[in-house]
Amino acid sequence: MRVTKKLLAPAIISIAALALAGCAPTSDTPDNSGEAPIDIAIITSETGPLAAYGASYLAGFEAGLDYATDGTGTVDGRELNIEYADDAADADKAVSAAKDFIGQGFKIIAGTVSSGVALAVAEQADQNQVLYISGPAAADAITGVNGYTFRSGRQTYQDVATAGTFIGDPAGQDILVFAQDTAFGQGNLAGVDAVLGAAGANVSSVLVPEDATEFTPFAQQIIDASPDLVFVAWAGATSGAMWEALTQQGVFDATTVVTGLGDVSTYGAYGAASDQLNFLNHYFGGAAGTDVEAAMIESIEAAGGTPDLFSPDGFVAAQMIVQAIREGGDDVDAMIAALEGWTFDGPKGSTTIRAEDHAVIQPMFQARLVADGDSWIPELVDVVDADSVAPPVAG
Repeated sequence: MRVTKKLLAPAIISIAALALAGCAPTSDTPDNSGEAPIDIAIITSETGPLAAYGASYLAGFEAGLDYATDGTGTVDGRELNIEYADDAADADKAVSAAKDFIGQGFKIIAGTVSSGVALAVAEQADQNQVLYISGPAAADAITGVNGYTFRSGRQTYQDVATAGTFIGDPAGQDILVFAQDTAFGQGNLAGVDAVLGAAGANVSSVLVPEDATEFTPFAQQIIDASPDLVFVAWAGATSGAMWEALTQQGVFDATTVVTGLGDVSTYGAYGAASDQLNFLNHYFGGAAGTDVEAAMIESIEAAGGTPDLFSPDGFVAAQMIVQAIREGGDDVDAMIAALEGWTFDGPKGSTTIRAEDHAVIQPMFQARLVADGDSWIPELVDVVDADSVAPPVAG
């Protein structure tokens, strides 16, 4: 377990003598500097298959903490003691770390990239009555799972609903899910059916064996089905060959094809299909165009990083933690009350923590890839209104 205590930023230290007068407490700012530090545990993937997502989250968290505390690293004068644990996308490791932190008296836990890990940590939060803010984990089941669990990112429903915006009202439309015949592919099919099928779309699928290497016959099945929209959910090393087959067989000429835009490392993975695809998107650097996003990007880049898919998840988590402490102090119930129904300016725009089930109501994005020399970069097509893709209240 790596343990780090956050200190004042170098820029703050260098001007401390000048800033002391301005930092003096006022009647509106409680002086809690004599109280014990607030302990915060961050459990996420620093190693393992989801390490890149964990790194994106952590970079956003550091930026968000700096922003939400005005660069002081404190809340109303109280120091924040932030300790980190690597779950390596393993639920057992995450639960062990959570139990250790809780045993030490920590009342705030955040992080987690994997949905399975998040649900396991959520159970610990409920049993021990501590505040838990899940990170990029997207499973809908996290929303409303218990009264102590929140999330700082989007959920699967919002992804799928954003895909549906490419065809307007889904009622009566034919939507085909093209995916591998795996748990991942079947999960996406179930998600599309639950979201767009429930809205009146006719949902069908072409599921490809995971070991397939020739995709022409499956591309032809798409052509033969004549869908209004193709939702592609694919993972792994065969994605290049798959996109090539869809291009060669004229799928992009025959229908609208939508898939999710991943992190920066995936922008060059679509080959000849790059400029023909429509992308649903949670976030890419520069998508939102808000002042808060600009602050996030500046902070991440100043630290040597690049804003990426899950940077907002970490940033918003820090905003939520600071809000919970500022309004709730050491009282977990008061922290929860401070977050429920809270509307604030996040990096993606106006964001609300829904009181009923703790869903994060936030904008989503439509994007495309455009050539930039020998590489591809994302470009915003449209901002999808938060309410239009908000999930139904859980439970």
